[in-house]
Amino acid sequence: MRRVLGLAGLCAGILLSHPAVADDGRPQRWVSAGGSVSEWVVALGGQDKLVGVDTTSLHPESLRTLPSIGYQRQLAAEGILSVRPDILIGTEEMGPPSVLAQLEAAGVRVERLESAPDLVTLERNLNLLGGLLGDETGAERALADYRQRLEQQAKWVARIRQTEEAPKVLFLLGHAGSNPLAGGRDTTGAWLIERAGGRNLTDHQGYKAISSEALAAMDPDVVVVADRRLDGEAAREALLKQNPALAATRAARDGRLLSLDPTLLVGGLGPRLPDGIAALSRGFYPSAPALIVNSSSQP
Repeated sequence: MRRVLGLAGLCAGILLSHPAVADDGRPQRWVSAGGSVSEWVVALGGQDKLVGVDTTSLHPESLRTLPSIGYQRQLAAEGILSVRPDILIGTEEMGPPSVLAQLEAAGVRVERLESAPDLVTLERNLNLLGGLLGDETGAERALADYRQRLEQQAKWVARIRQTEEAPKVLFLLGHAGSNPLAGGRDTTGAWLIERAGGRNLTDHQGYKAISSEALAAMDPDVVVVADRRLDGEAAREALLKQNPALAATRAARDGRLLSLDPTLLVGGLGPRLPDGIAALSRGFYPSAPALIVNSSSQP
């Protein structure tokens, strides 16, 4: 009972001192949940409006100085309300629903963006963000630039595929000490692999646990690992230690275990993904000439 009353009192106090939105009705104090969402807010010029971000919002580094509201799936109303936001913006991944309902009851606007890895979804999200920030034109330019970079990437892959076969790629998400999850259909991991010119080996939906023996049986040409605790060589070593059968695969024998920043996968298609695709392409086709991206308005 004390906890409920305490939260009610906190909400009442915050409502009394809640800052007004701008004269045009746009929110001025933002809290963001989901790394890619936060990155887009910054890319569209809204960093000075952010008063809190979740633990997956690590880029750019300047976001790390903001108050943390916790992990996007495990938000707490008290922490968010303490920074007096006008709006909480994130994807449908954020929650729990009871906390979002508490925030809305306290007068905080809650906007849930889609996180599906496709350009149609990204366009809707950028249109919404541009409208909330009062820069619809900037959002349109950012989307046009994004499309241009992906088109250049696609043309590069098409040229390489005229002479080289697409590598068989396995995408693994997890952290040291646990069985990894393989990225299947409709995941950002699979989207990245395909855009980078690889052939994703798994055809299940979403992310699914996979045994060490199954990993070895697939015998991938390349393994991409996104470890939520480790990166670089440490992530590769941890993966092999946890899954010793993987050492017998072509990918391990050829030294083609690639590490990917897991924050690229949170919150839908983010502004750093074209760079991530280019990096994967270099790993997929190490003998090919480097892709040179021409960007007219890179965020």
